[in-house]
Amino acid sequence: MTENLKPQLVIDDPWLDPYVDDIQNRIDRYQETVAALEKDNGSLLTFASAYTYLGLNYDKQQLGWWYREWAPGAQGLFLMGDFNGWDRTSHPLTRGEKGVWEIFLPDAEYQNTFTHEGLLKVHVVGARGGQDRIPAYIRRVVQNEETKDFAGQLWAPAQEFTWSDGGFDGTAAAKMPIIYEAHIGLATEREGVGTYTEFADEVLPRIKKLGYNTIQLMAIQEHPYYGSFGYHVANFFAPSSRFGTPEELKYLINKAHNEGLAVIMDLVHSHAVKNEAEGLSFFDGTEGQYFHEGGRGYHNSWDSKLFNYGKREVQQFLLSNVRYWLEEFHFDGYRFDGITSMLYFHHGDYTEFDHYDKYFKDGVEWDAVTYLQLANTVAHQTKPGVMTIAEDFSGMPGIARTPEDGGVGFNF
Repeated sequence: MTENLKPQLVIDDPWLDPYVDDIQNRIDRYQETVAALEKDNGSLLTFASAYTYLGLNYDKQQLGWWYREWAPGAQGLFLMGDFNGWDRTSHPLTRGEKGVWEIFLPDAEYQNTFTHEGLLKVHVVGARGGQDRIPAYIRRVVQNEETKDFAGQLWAPAQEFTWSDGGFDGTAAAKMPIIYEAHIGLATEREGVGTYTEFADEVLPRIKKLGYNTIQLMAIQEHPYYGSFGYHVANFFAPSSRFGTPEELKYLINKAHNEGLAVIMDLVHSHAVKNEAEGLSFFDGTEGQYFHEGGRGYHNSWDSKLFNYGKREVQQFLLSNVRYWLEEFHFDGYRFDGITSMLYFHHGDYTEFDHYDKYFKDGVEWDAVTYLQLANTVAHQTKPGVMTIAEDFSGMPGIARTPEDGGVGFNF
């Protein structure tokens, strides 16, 4: 390949010249995927907006609630909850195109029963029988303190949160972040699980006084096992209710912005909890809906499930999740957790990265590389100036270069 046609990453690092074809293939896969998604959806951001269609969404024109779920392998879905006395058969969903099921609950009939804070689940009938599940795109999940059972919760407060952070500019923090990493539940001095409000009122002032310009929050996405420190995620669109309400998390971020502090979150897309009662495993009755089947879909060291990053619906779920937290909660970026595990079939376990072959030839999970390029692109298109950080211990060349240069797209 002539010098002027080489990827910029190779031009800048001549040691990568033997791998110029591999790096060009990385670029080609990314560009071909973007082109296909734009052709089918109009834009990458439109593709990454599934949370406005799937899950529970209020229709202001038709005046009622839609619940939609992608479950191509299911034989039947039934919405149940407080609103219908937890009847597993009275509210069936209708199957539509591409395995998406839906039901509409009009206000005229349900405004006094399908209400804010009402608990719900979906009964999914599949090849393995019937199971009560939590909707995949649910935005709030709570645990019953007596039974310890988790359930989805309709969250529709009468008054929306009022943001006052319009003047915040996180550009300086994104260029040179000084990061304070914190876990909401562990951040207070009192015994017990801390809250979003306590963190905002008691911890933020100390962080500001110490000279930090960025806060990195762990354990935001809902997780059934508190001891996992938030890394066994079950409900990807739900801020953990252990620490308070969605509005209280927004209060924290709004207050941080008004103090001049950027807020990023640990985003866990490297794996998911294997629990079926709370998570996505076997959701529609099949093993391969969200995750790879067999050994490729299981992380031995983490005892968790591994996403199929090459599947369009999985890409849409995860990319929509990237967009969701930036738009709905005004986060300023992400620290992508455990991406070494994503980048290689061996997950980085018992591997010494002592040769360039190990970045381009031996066991590289190219679907995951392309997904991470897409995730970074969605993040930067959603919020210009966003900060994305890769937790990678392998030293993958180009991890913090743009996809166009042959990189993966992270800032750091």
